Amino acid sequence: MLAKVFPFLAWFKGYDKASLQLDALAGLTVALVLIPQSMAYAQLAGLPAYYGLYASFLPPMVAALFGSSRQLATGPVAVVSLMTAASLAPLATAGSPGYVAYAILLALMVGLFQLTLGILRLGLVVNFLSHPVVNGFTNAAAIIIASSQLSKMFGVTVDTAPHHYETIIHVVKAATHYTHWPTLLMGAFAFGIMYGLKWLSPRIPNVLVAVVITTSISWATGFQHDRNAGIEAIESPAIRDLIGQFNAASSALPSLAEGRTRFGEALNKAKQSHDDIGILGAEHNVDVANLNISRLQAEAHGCREQIRAFLLAGVLQADGSFKFFPEDQLPAGMESDGRTWRIKVGNELLDTANLKMTGGGAVVGTIPKGLPSLDMPPIDLGIMLHLIPYAAIISLLGFMEAISIAKAMAGKTGQRLDPNQELIGQGLGNIFGAIGKSYPTSGSFSRSAVNLQARAVSGLSSVFTSLAVVVVLLFFTPLLYHLPQSVLAAVIMMAVIGLLNVSGFIHAWKAKWYDGAISIISFVATMVFAPHLDKGIMIGVALSLAVFLYKSMRPRVVFLSRSEDEELRCATTHGLQECAYVTLVRFDGPLFFANASYLEDTITEIMRSKAGLNHILIAANGINDIDSSGEETLSLLVDRVRSNGIDISMSGVNESVMEVFGRTHFIAKIGEDHLFPTLEKGIIAIHESAHAQDQEVNCPLLTACRLVEA
Repeated sequence: MLAKVFPFLAWFKGYDKASLQLDALAGLTVALVLIPQSMAYAQLAGLPAYYGLYASFLPPMVAALFGSSRQLATGPVAVVSLMTAASLAPLATAGSPGYVAYAILLALMVGLFQLTLGILRLGLVVNFLSHPVVNGFTNAAAIIIASSQLSKMFGVTVDTAPHHYETIIHVVKAATHYTHWPTLLMGAFAFGIMYGLKWLSPRIPNVLVAVVITTSISWATGFQHDRNAGIEAIESPAIRDLIGQFNAASSALPSLAEGRTRFGEALNKAKQSHDDIGILGAEHNVDVANLNISRLQAEAHGCREQIRAFLLAGVLQADGSFKFFPEDQLPAGMESDGRTWRIKVGNELLDTANLKMTGGGAVVGTIPKGLPSLDMPPIDLGIMLHLIPYAAIISLLGFMEAISIAKAMAGKTGQRLDPNQELIGQGLGNIFGAIGKSYPTSGSFSRSAVNLQARAVSGLSSVFTSLAVVVVLLFFTPLLYHLPQSVLAAVIMMAVIGLLNVSGFIHAWKAKWYDGAISIISFVATMVFAPHLDKGIMIGVALSLAVFLYKSMRPRVVFLSRSEDEELRCATTHGLQECAYVTLVRFDGPLFFANASYLEDTITEIMRSKAGLNHILIAANGINDIDSSGEETLSLLVDRVRSNGIDISMSGVNESVMEVFGRTHFIAKIGEDHLFPTLEKGIIAIHESAHAQDQEVNCPLLTACRLVEA
C-alpha cells in the first residue's frame, strides 16, 4: 500500500553508494542543460526568463517522486511553453503581472486535470490524440517556435499580429529596415558552439558551454548598452510628437476599458431582469466602447511602430549627457558615438523624463535572488472557465510527450511503466509547481536522454537536479544578467530542430492515405491558425474521429473464395472466381446500431445481383462485438433471406457474440445446425445441399470438400 502511495520507496531496494553517486552525477548533468533551457522556454511562454528556473525547482523532483519512470526528466519544454503563450495571449500582455498570475493558475489547472485522470485511471483518454494529429502538430509547432525567435536573433521588436505568419512578415520587414548585427552574430556564434560540440562530443553540455562563453563575451564587451534620457534629448520634433500621440492614446485606454466593464455589468443585469430597453442601451454603450478602444489601440500601434522605426545617432555632450538625432539628420560638424540608438517602447506609457534608449543588444537582465514564495495561486473562476479547454489540451499533449519518452527509455532499461501513475506524478509536479510559481511543465526528451546517458539509476537524479536549481537561485543569479537574448533564442531553435519529423508524414500516408491526409491537414491548420494552436489540434482530432466513425459505419465487407494456395481470400482483391451457389461474406468490425444497416444492404444487394444463389455463409470471425440493433438486424436478415428461398448460416462466432445470441434466442432462430465453429467446416456442411440442383464441375470451393473427404 505504501509503495502505491509513495512509489519512490521502491527505488531503495538494493540501492547502494555507487547508485547514489550515479544519480548525483546524472542530476547535476541534467541541471547543466536544464538551467539555460528553462530560461529560454520561459521566454517562449511569454514569461520573464527566471520563471523558467522556478519551473525547474519543484516539478522535476515531485514528478519523479510520484511518477513511474526512473529516468524521465520533467520541467519546461518547448511545445507546452508555446501552448501556454497561445492560451494566455488573449487574456493579458506577455510578461505582465496578470499574465504571470494566469500562467501559474494554468499550471494548477493542468496539474489537477492530470491528477484526476491518473486517480480515475483514465490514462487511455490520451488516445484521442492520434499519432497523425500529434505528428502534424509537433512539426508545425517546431516551425512556429523556431520562427518566433527570429525577432530576438535580429534584435528587432514588433507587435504581435492576429496570425503568426503576419508577425513573421513584420519581423522580416523590421529586419530589412534594421538588424543589430552584434545580436545576430552572438546568436550565430552560440549556434556554432552548440552544433560543433554536439558533433564532436555529445557528452559535453553544449548548451551550458555556449551560454558561459557568450555571457562572458557579453559582459566583457558591454554587449548591452542602454541609457535613460529625457524627451528634450531627442532632437526631432516628429519623434517628440509621436511620443505625445502614443502617450495620449495609451493613457485613454484604461478608462475606456473600465467603462466597457461597467457597461458589460449593466448589460448582464439588464438581461437578468429582462429589461429590453436596458439591454439595447447597454449593448450600444458596449459597442461604442469597443469601437473607441479599437481606434485607440490602432493609433497606439501605429505610433509605436513609427517610434521603433526611427534610428538615432547619439552625440556625447560636454556634461556627459547625450543628444539623439535621426541618423539621416545628423547636423554637420557633429560626430556620433558610432552606435545606432533606438527608443524602447512597449504597451505602457513612455516616461518622457526617462526614456529608455538602447544602443546595444538585449540581455536577460536582473534575476531575483532567492527561492520563490510558496503559496497557492489566486483562484479566478472566470479566467479558469476560459482556460479549461487549453488546460485539457496542454495536459494531454504534455502527458503524451512524457509517456512517449518514458516508454522509449523503458524499452532500453526493461523498467515497467504505469501510465496512470505517470499521470499522477506529472499532475502533482504541476500542482506543486504552481505553488512554487511555475508555469505548466512536462517530460523533456533531450534532458531525459541526457539523464539516461549519464546512467541515472532512479528518480533521485531529478531530486539532485532540483537541488542544483535551488543553489543557482540562491547564489548564482547575478552571473546570468549579461546572458544575451539571442543566445536563448538560439538554444530554443537548436532544441526544436529535433521535433521536425518529415518522415512521419510519409509513414502515415503509406500506412493509410487518410492518416497521412489528417497529419498534413493538422500541420497546415496549426500553421494557419497560429498562435491559436488549439484550433489545429481540434481540427485534427475532429478529422480522426470522423474517419473512425465513417470506418465504423462502413466496415470492410469481404467476399471470399479459394485461392491457388488453398486459402480463402478476398475474391475482388485477388481476382478469384466465386461459387455460383454459395457466397462467403466476412464482416470486419463490431456489428452495432451505426453499421447494422450496412450489412443488411450488402446482403440484400447479393441476393438481387446473384441469380441462382442458394446459400449465404457469414464468416463472423471479424465480428468481435454486437449490440441489440446488430442482433435485431441479423434476425430480420434470417427471415428475409429464407423467405427468398435462400439459406443462411454463420461460422466462427466468438464467445461474447454467442452469449448475446443465447440471451436473445437468435440461436433458435437461425438453428444450431447453421452455426459452425470454423469457415471450412461450414463450407463442407453446406456445399452438397447448395449444389443439389446443379452441380458445378469446377466449383472454387470444391477443393476443400475433396481434401476433407480424402
